[in-house]
Formats: sequence, structure tokens, C-alpha cells
Amino acid sequence: MLVSVIISAYNEEKYLPRVFKALCNQTYPHKQIEVVLVNGMSTDHTKEMLEEFKMKHQAEFYNIQVWDNPKKTLSTGLNLAIEKATGDAYLKIDAHSLVTDDFIEQNAKQLSAGEKVCGGKRPTIIEEDTNMARTLHFVEEAMFGSSIASYRKSDQECYVSGVFQGMYHKDVIDKCGVFDEQLVRTEDNEFHWRIRENGFKIKYSPKILSYQYMRPTVKKMMKQKYGNGYWIGLTTYVKPKCLSLYHYVPLVFVLAIIVSLLCLPLTAVPLALLSGAYGLLLIMMLALGIKADPKNWTVILIPFLLLGVHVSYGLGTIVGLIKGIKWKETYQM
Repeated sequence: MLVSVIISAYNEEKYLPRVFKALCNQTYPHKQIEVVLVNGMSTDHTKEMLEEFKMKHQAEFYNIQVWDNPKKTLSTGLNLAIEKATGDAYLKIDAHSLVTDDFIEQNAKQLSAGEKVCGGKRPTIIEEDTNMARTLHFVEEAMFGSSIASYRKSDQECYVSGVFQGMYHKDVIDKCGVFDEQLVRTEDNEFHWRIRENGFKIKYSPKILSYQYMRPTVKKMMKQKYGNGYWIGLTTYVKPKCLSLYHYVPLVFVLAIIVSLLCLPLTAVPLALLSGAYGLLLIMMLALGIKADPKNWTVILIPFLLLGVHVSYGLGTIVGLIKGIKWKETYQM
């Protein structure tokens, strides 16, 4: 099976050496690997690094292609890569991730066994082992932080609603189409929903393992959560079926805060109940954080970070819902 690895990168010079090393270390036969690299008009040395990898390793792989993507976004870059790829299956690898040496092999085994779409575990990792980085990582991986998707930690094979860095048989793309280029943060949600709607199953295997580098600072983490929530709000108007109820939990939380504050002139009961319930949750998460990393003084920030994550996501959803009223008129079904 010829596997086309598709990578869309924008200003990823810091991470590309690790991606390239992982590709060269793959246990799957290199002559059965096509690498399609797309540069999103980077302003750093990403383009030069892509071209250098092609020049050095062209003979090692079945083929290496490098393309420019004037539209810059991830979804348009992936679609360009799919258009240029010639393999029997497409395997998406995020430039901001790290894959194991048998990543392609384990994916290919699933498709060889009859699956059409597959993926695996996707824990997050930190770039530098500092106190603050470990605390942010705890928040990111916490059930009440971001880690609710089953594909992050499960040790059991099963069928799921979506995967990170999935492999897609060519038949799936031929029938379902490519990524929705009008969606920025929710293109995966919509794509996997469309795949399921067309009768395909998405196989999860714990033997397929990759890691994603998490946002290294509080500011970047909150910006990411706000952006995720914002696109949930927009997507609600055009493809609501690709979203789950848990996507709206932060929105409900923020609305509950607003309603409780508005009720204060009449009664403080709603705010007291909300504060009590949420406070217990934060205390529980703080206790777990202290237990996990007792010598890390920054774990005391866990309650504030969790609150920041939930509020950022919820506010983003509210803004997305408001702006989506006009945005949906420009969306082309």
C-alpha cells in the first residue's frame, strides 16, 4: 500500500526537524511512503527546510513533493496535499506533533485489515520541563480542562466519532470529499461527521500513537481556547450536527455566571450555588494536581487556569454565535 503522508506547515521551523527525523525513522517501507509537504506562506525558514528535506531524501522515499499554499489555512493546505498526492491512502501529520517510529506501519495495518479510516492515541507533551509547563499540561490533560475525547487515552480498540492525525483510504475521499475550507478550527469535526454520515466507521487503535505539543504559555493557551470556542459558535449555524453537547458546556457555564450576576439585586442564591458547585470541582482538581506534582508550587494556579480555560472557551462561543448571524450568510453550502 502506497501511503501519502500529508503535512501542512506555517512557521514551523522549530518543530520540523523532529517531524523529519520521525519520517526517516519510520519502520514502514520508505519506498511505499510518499511525502507531500505544503508551505502556508511561512515567514520563517519553513519553506527552505521543506525544500532541503526533499533534496536530501528524495531518493529514500517513493516521492517527496513541496507546494506553496497562498490561502495559508490548514484546511486549504491539506486539500492541496490531497489533490497532489498519488497514494492509496492519505495520512495527516501535524507539523506541531511528534509521531512514533511505527506510526505509519500501525495505521497501514488497520487499513490492510479492512478499515477505511483509523487513528490512535494523542496525548499532549510539553516542550520544556518547567514547573509552569507541567501545571499547564495538567490543566490541558484534565477531564475538566480539555481532555474529554476518548482517543486521547483509551487502551481499547473501538470505533469513535473522530481521530487526531487520521489515515483515510482513497475511497473515503472519493466519496466524502475533502476538508471544508470555510471552517478554521472545526474542519476535523465536520470532516469526520461527513465520513460517518456516508456510512464509514472510524477505527481507534491504541497501538497508533502520536503526541501533540501543547501551547507553552498561559496567553497562548487561553487564545487557543477562545479560538476553539469562537469557531464552535460559528459552526453552530452551518453544520450543527458535527458538534456534540460537550462543546457547549463552557458556554452554559459562562451564561450561568452572567445570569447569576444579573440576579444579584434580587437574590444571591444562584451565584452561591454556582460558586459552591464549581468551587468544589476546582478544589478537587487542585488536590489531584498537588498529588501529581507535590514539589511544584505553580499547581496552586490550577483553579485559576481552569477558570480561564472555561471562560475563554465560553466567551469565544458567545462571540462566535453573535458574529455568526452575519457570517452564515457568506457560507457556501
